[in-house]
Amino acid sequence: MARRVMNPSSATPGAVAELAFASSPVRAPEASTETVGIDTRARLLESAGEVFAARGYQAATIREICNRARANVAAVNYHFGDKESLYAEVLTFAFRFSIEKYPLGMGTHPAAPAEERIAAFVKNYLDRLLDEGRPAWHGQLIAREMVEPTAALDKVIEQFVRPQHDGLWKLVAELLQQYSGKTPDQANVRQGANSVVGQCLFYKNCRRIIGKLMPETDFSAAGRKVLAEHITAMSIAGLKAIASAKH
Repeated sequence: MARRVMNPSSATPGAVAELAFASSPVRAPEASTETVGIDTRARLLESAGEVFAARGYQAATIREICNRARANVAAVNYHFGDKESLYAEVLTFAFRFSIEKYPLGMGTHPAAPAEERIAAFVKNYLDRLLDEGRPAWHGQLIAREMVEPTAALDKVIEQFVRPQHDGLWKLVAELLQQYSGKTPDQANVRQGANSVVGQCLFYKNCRRIIGKLMPETDFSAAGRKVLAEHITAMSIAGLKAIASAKH
């Protein structure tokens, strides 16, 4: 098909502008140095998480992490300082991601009945343990850290674990006092809180075995809701029994 040549002297201003736009090379906007730096840092975090989760802190190498992240080995030093600092940042990232997705309390009002608040705690905790909607390395890394603890564990305990621990202890103590009418024994508070957590951890740590022995167990969002209601009911019944026991 013959190409029509436009005579600029007879063309309208709009047509001239259209012709100029069509004939000019279109360039993609260049990424700023800051944007490239943020992207590199994010890739390093993701790649480091995968490598640390698969190999552990000791066996993981900066070279493998950087190869996965398509980054120069000097990038770790630039963005994080060293391997230990990178690991601490990755572990913090995994915990923060979980807390941000399932915030403590899940919107339950602080003045809500204690039974309602402990139900929210159990549902929240179980969702964080069993949710598969996050990168697989998150759970693997945290589980490995529990077995092979590093210096980074102290930081995540203080930043993420202790607030949950303290909140649950206060809640269990409140329930025991509500059911007994007197200040609860601290041993009962400790054991009661550990029992709540232990019931939740059972479904996380024994999930493969549960899948073999009880394949009908539902770990979907709806299934987790049912499990959380059961754990809550068992926990409340147990605390009532402890509160009413005569010593």
